[in-house]
Amino acid sequence: MKHFLSLLVLLTAWLSAQAAGKSYTLTSPDGRLTVNITTAGILQWAVSHDAATVTLPSPIALHVTVKGTTATWGEQMKVRTARKSEHRATLPAMFYMRSTVADNYNALTLTTNQGYDVEFRAYDDAAVYRFVSTEKTAFEVNSERAEYRFADDHPVVAAYYNNTVKGTRYQSSFESVYEECRLSQLDADTLMLSPMAVCLPGGKKAVVMDAAVDDYPGMFVRKGTRADAPHMLYADFAPIPVETRIRERFIIPVRRANSIARFDDDNAQRHLPWRVLLVTEHDTQLLDNDISWRLSPDNRIGDTAWIKPGKVAWDWWNNWNITGVDFQAGINTETYKYYIDFAAANKLEYIILDEGWSSRESLMEVVPAIDLQAIVEYGKAKGVGIILWATWRNTMRDLDGIFRHYAQMGVKGFKVDFFDRDDQLVVSDVKAISACAAKHHLVLDLHGMHPFGMQRAYPNVLNIEGVKGLENTKWEGKKDGKPIHDFPRYDVTCPYLRTLTGPMDYTPGAMKNATQRSFYGDNGNPMSMGTRCHQLAMYVVYQAPLQMLADSPSKYMKEQESTDFIAQIPTTFDETIALSGEMGEYAVVAKRKGNTWYVGAMTNWTPRDISIDLTPLTLGTDRQMEAFSDGVNAHRDATDYRRTQQRVTANAKLDIHLAPGGGWAAIIK
Repeated sequence: MKHFLSLLVLLTAWLSAQAAGKSYTLTSPDGRLTVNITTAGILQWAVSHDAATVTLPSPIALHVTVKGTTATWGEQMKVRTARKSEHRATLPAMFYMRSTVADNYNALTLTTNQGYDVEFRAYDDAAVYRFVSTEKTAFEVNSERAEYRFADDHPVVAAYYNNTVKGTRYQSSFESVYEECRLSQLDADTLMLSPMAVCLPGGKKAVVMDAAVDDYPGMFVRKGTRADAPHMLYADFAPIPVETRIRERFIIPVRRANSIARFDDDNAQRHLPWRVLLVTEHDTQLLDNDISWRLSPDNRIGDTAWIKPGKVAWDWWNNWNITGVDFQAGINTETYKYYIDFAAANKLEYIILDEGWSSRESLMEVVPAIDLQAIVEYGKAKGVGIILWATWRNTMRDLDGIFRHYAQMGVKGFKVDFFDRDDQLVVSDVKAISACAAKHHLVLDLHGMHPFGMQRAYPNVLNIEGVKGLENTKWEGKKDGKPIHDFPRYDVTCPYLRTLTGPMDYTPGAMKNATQRSFYGDNGNPMSMGTRCHQLAMYVVYQAPLQMLADSPSKYMKEQESTDFIAQIPTTFDETIALSGEMGEYAVVAKRKGNTWYVGAMTNWTPRDISIDLTPLTLGTDRQMEAFSDGVNAHRDATDYRRTQQRVTANAKLDIHLAPGGGWAAIIK
């Protein structure tokens, strides 16, 4: 009887422990960031930094169907083992803003006997987690619960998604300006793009984003409406399309499944995407942050010696407007040979043939005005590669056949456009396109899609759009004498948020520059908002291994001094240092390639005087600096600039003035 009672007491204690769940604490290597994890009822995590609350306990769950049986991973967890580990490593980086990346974190893996594990990591600047399926069986994800519960009605910087096709949801080109408001003021019915920032007390930022998205939909963010969590954000995902129709360039889902992801491979363990909460003390920590690279899968394509980053002379933004020639400019062989001559003269690696070189429905049908083989051979003779524009829809008609055909012709890459979704089907197609392009030694520039940090896995993907770039000024309107959208403010917000997920194809380089008052939208002869030096600085501040020169070669040749400066700036670097900045206000970034430093500064419409301290660059000896600064009349004529050359010392402090919408850029040799 006593033996039975003892067993009963032990069983009761065990059941009570299971009901209460377990608690775990994970701290960052510097000991300042803490993740508290509990498994009672539903799995939850809470994040603090220097003992200050970042997020309150927030639920984590995955609703799945495995072998016809539904289950909720994260509910009633039976943790078999909880294993902690330390990770200290340096990752080699290629075609990036630095040559190596420090990857230091502490980890906790909760292993269950229910077919899944949950992995947590605490970095000095981020808390992350992901689910891992362990049974190697087919399963379906019906929905995912990822919440970020904040303690107060904090200010946010967020971009609502732009619905590119009316009457649809989850259809977006991922190009939107940032809104600045409080959590309570967000529209609960509207999707927001990630990354998005929550502004905490003391200048700290908490950034919500995803990483390592692989055969899974990208993450949208929505405002929560739960009464018990008034200041909550939660993840939303596009369900799987099961029926689509064609509308012009788009593939539009007209019916979606009741699940967001389906994995049919019975032999593969699945690592689902990371859910990321980036925590920074200073905005400059966002300007040169490596979180996406750290969390990305390793190189999947093998040899990368054939991949060539560089700059591209682009045709579409400048509307093929070239002057002073004896042929009619447009989508024809003569025009593209002119672009090649310009690229060769300025040591640009590529030109792009954008929309119009092929028929609307087939990439294998070249329009009569284009002799593509002659253009490719002319470019080869001049040392200039050819990149072709394509839609996602047409590329997938015969992916391997199209890429093989043009690679054999000598084409160097593709700009694939109009994905305009990030459900599982699109993400899987992007993966297939990237792998197939690598197989045929083609580089890629992907447009109209959510960037999700894939450059480490597929280094041939040199750039991704997902930004409201310069093209949007072509059709920008005005209200009350001012442009509707504040591009200079956007220009000094996107490098803090958008580039957290990887490089961005903003397509800078306008030579026709305008003040707020003088700007107007002109599709045929476009201009930029802000000064000439604002545009020049983008080539340093923005991360883009494949970087466009968006304006006309004729204009660049008339502005050869600016063109010579742009041509000198590399597109990949050995080191990057964010010197100063404030999100939405201004940014100052320095990048090193070999023994040369490149420094760029940009501001919004607010003119400002700033001091740039060169001490962090460890110049060692006195250097020669070539600098482009806003001219004294740049506030009246945005094309006004001043070029200077001077000696600078290793610990110099440069006092510079930025005009409204202004910039400053320098090369220190």
